[in-house]
Amino acid sequence: MENAIECLWHKYQGTQFLLTQRLANDIPFAIVTAHNPLGSILTPCQNRLLDRQLQTKIEQYKRPYRSLIGAAPDLSHMEKSWAIFIEKEQALELGREFKQHAIYYVNQGRLSLVACGDAPDKEVMIGDFMTRTQVVNELPDLHE
Repeated sequence: MENAIECLWHKYQGTQFLLTQRLANDIPFAIVTAHNPLGSILTPCQNRLLDRQLQTKIEQYKRPYRSLIGAAPDLSHMEKSWAIFIEKEQALELGREFKQHAIYYVNQGRLSLVACGDAPDKEVMIGDFMTRTQVVNELPDLHE
């Protein structure tokens, strides 16, 4: 199991983000998904249900949020995610509640990967968030 987590942890560090609009660099925010808990690949229907539950939870924070897609560099794997303008600890609690290995956190334009539980590292600074983003006209439909 540890090797599987290490493999996922390495893949998470290569994630790219598809957005329909740029996000401000001056306000910290988290990126959280509910898709594929603990690395288990679920059906689109199961992921859609979890995503709706996550959005309902996010709305309770009464803070700004935006949908986006976290994707492998070659776009072979994509997960609906949310950029949420909350503190890192709140985001970690949310990630744990939705059984995620990690969340992303952006502070002063710098992207980091933060473990929700066991991982090779607790936090890895990945680099400039904007270099990991692509603005698109609309997000791909992942629930077909």
